Amino acid sequence: MPQRPSRKADPRQLMELAVSVMKQSVPEPRPDGSPSPLVGAVLLRPDGSIETAARGELRDGNHAEFILLERKCLGERLDDCVLFTTLEPCLDRNEPKRGCARHIVGARIREVYVGVEDDNPRVTGKGIEHLRRAGTTIHMFDRDLQSEILEQNKRFFEWARQQKPKPVEEPIQLSQYENPVAAVELADLSIEALESYRTKAKIEPPVGSEEFNRRLLHQGLLLSEGGVVKPSGFGILLFGKQPRESIHHAGLLARAELPNGKSARREFREALVLVPGLLEEWLATVLPSTIDRSRMERREEVDLPFEMIREAVVNALVHRDYDLKGQKCQLVLDSDTIRVKSPGLPMPPISLDELNSFSAPMKSRNPQLHYVFARMGMAEEQGFGLEKSLKRKAIELGLPLPSFKMEGEYLVLTIARHRQAARATLPASVKGSLTKAEAAGWEWLATRERATTAEYQKAMGIPNRTAKNHIKKLVELGLLRRQGAGPSTYYEVLRG
Repeated sequence: MPQRPSRKADPRQLMELAVSVMKQSVPEPRPDGSPSPLVGAVLLRPDGSIETAARGELRDGNHAEFILLERKCLGERLDDCVLFTTLEPCLDRNEPKRGCARHIVGARIREVYVGVEDDNPRVTGKGIEHLRRAGTTIHMFDRDLQSEILEQNKRFFEWARQQKPKPVEEPIQLSQYENPVAAVELADLSIEALESYRTKAKIEPPVGSEEFNRRLLHQGLLLSEGGVVKPSGFGILLFGKQPRESIHHAGLLARAELPNGKSARREFREALVLVPGLLEEWLATVLPSTIDRSRMERREEVDLPFEMIREAVVNALVHRDYDLKGQKCQLVLDSDTIRVKSPGLPMPPISLDELNSFSAPMKSRNPQLHYVFARMGMAEEQGFGLEKSLKRKAIELGLPLPSFKMEGEYLVLTIARHRQAARATLPASVKGSLTKAEAAGWEWLATRERATTAEYQKAMGIPNRTAKNHIKKLVELGLLRRQGAGPSTYYEVLRG
């Protein structure tokens, strides 16, 4: 029977319900003992009533979405319903079965909340992409719920990563670089890059062996055509001797602005897996020389950990839009900030606001690239890793929190090198309108996501009236945004 919530359901409530239903999944017996995933699905009807289903709830092996749409709601019109499912809907199944993504499209459901993506790097994101191409609006679950889903399915995901993907009738490609690159052969791969991957990912078979190449085939980094094995575009990006010869917009451009008005430049043309190590060597010589020690104003210097820069650069290299040609990833350093520029908008359904609040759901634009960097320990298994690395480190060092904004076709991440950078990077008109006390207040606020008037007053050691005046001015300047009302009022720090 349909359930009716006691009050109007909101997305968070239904995400939590889907996770709860997920835990009721009934594993089907499998001859080889392999695990089945735990999946929960919730359907919200226009009248506010809800229906739920767990994987295997009615029959062994039945997917949660199939049970929900084709068993419990069979015969209903579902046009205006909203679906919540803890795992990315599958695109294809063995004949005569249809993938859940196809059932969803057939039911004319136009809004879907997805918990986490499928963990197989060959199929990650393709069920979601099928829905998106059919006109479905996609949202991802909140980050804490995604973590719970991953933890509950840990054994299944570990098993799934080792499986060889089955061919599909109508393959969806997230990028043209899943295909082979013209005039490229196995010999164009760098042994150094492949050895780096093998060592850091703890892969036993030696580079060049049949078993090692079989792994790359399963990951879609090598492709077999007419009995000839060739690298895919992503394979060349990751391991190529000269990726730029085949993919001209690959690599990273780095520039350091020096206090004497000159600049140091370095272009990284090498295989992507080698770039973080080469970048660290270059930064060891460049970072100290970008500090302007001639300034009369006293400034608190910070030894910015390479971990923060590496995380930012790896995210740019992994999540950039490689189908957007003509632009390269860029790293720009000066005495105040480190800016990483990545071609392309945030990957839908991730928004700029979610990036700036460090609540972006787990979503990969280029799953094959992300998988390799994750295996090498340079990226989280899923997601952007910002909460773990950038935000945490900034808080530990007392720095302004990193910020994102769009500049033309580039997504730009800015990391502050010292606390005063919060003021130094403001537009001249805004910076000039702040008093010394207000500027100091902004520097403190920039280290936080939000604050109340009482918190600001205490931190700055000023009277309540003065604190209110500071906050009022910062709101007028577009640096803060008031949220809530009455005793629950707080001020959100605006970034980007």
